[in-house]
Amino acid sequence: MIGGDGLTEPVLKETDSALKAHGLIKVRVLGDDRAAREAILAQICEQLNAAPIQHIGKLLVIWRPIPEKVSERVDDDKRGAAPREVKILKFSKSGLRRPEVKKVMVMGNQRVTAGGLIKRAKKRVASKKPD
Repeated sequence: MIGGDGLTEPVLKETDSALKAHGLIKVRVLGDDRAAREAILAQICEQLNAAPIQHIGKLLVIWRPIPEKVSERVDDDKRGAAPREVKILKFSKSGLRRPEVKKVMVMGNQRVTAGGLIKRAKKRVASKKPD
């Protein structure tokens, strides 16, 4: 919302952060002068490298593409999964006793089956088809 002070630096900063997060935003301008609102719309779009979409009454709609986030994560193929602790519950066959709880360390290439067994992952075999 742009108040009586007009377009100030904090308003531009907040508008810029909203455009980075959402891409399409609505801004309400207080004031009755239509020419002043159009000037504010043009100034916002010029300074923030955005496009004016719509101007209806005191409401301005502005759009700018959201910048793509740069991920610093390493691909799953290049990193190994860390060991983790897993609880394995073994229930009694009669159902009258408490389940037996075992804490087991599972390495990155292992998995726990539904029966509570630990299995190692097999290496993938490359296809022998000719390219």
